[in-house]
Amino acid sequence: QVRLVESGGGLVQAGGSLRLSCTASGRTFTLYGVGWFRQAPGKDREFVASISRRGDSTYYADRAKGRFTISGDNAKNTVHLEMNSLEPEDTATYYCAAATAPNFGIWSKAYAYWGQGTQVAVSS
Repeated sequence: QVRLVESGGGLVQAGGSLRLSCTASGRTFTLYGVGWFRQAPGKDREFVASISRRGDSTYYADRAKGRFTISGDNAKNTVHLEMNSLEPEDTATYYCAAATAPNFGIWSKAYAYWGQGTQVAVSS
C-alpha cells in the first residue's frame, strides 16, 4: 500500500503562485510515477501534470504548460507542483496520484493510489 498526502493549497489572487506538495509513504518502491489531477465543482476530474519515478520524464496538460512545473525529491518521497500565473479557472481540488505500472499517462484509471486532495481557490 501507498499513502499520499497533499499540502500547499489555499486562496490566492489571480496572477499569484502556489506550490503544492505530495508526500508518499509505504511501498513507494512499487511506483512508476506520480501525477497531479484536479476537479472543479460540477466538472470531471482532469489531468494536470505527471512525472516519472526518476524525474527524467514530465508531461503537462495544455492548460498547465508554461505556468506549472512538476518536480520530484526522491530522498523525501515528495513531488511538488509549482503553479504560477494562476487564473480563476484553476480553482479546483487538486489530487496527487501514484502509478504502479509504466505508461501511466493522463488517464486517471492508470493510477492506483490517490491522496485526499487539497483545495486551490483563485480570486479574480
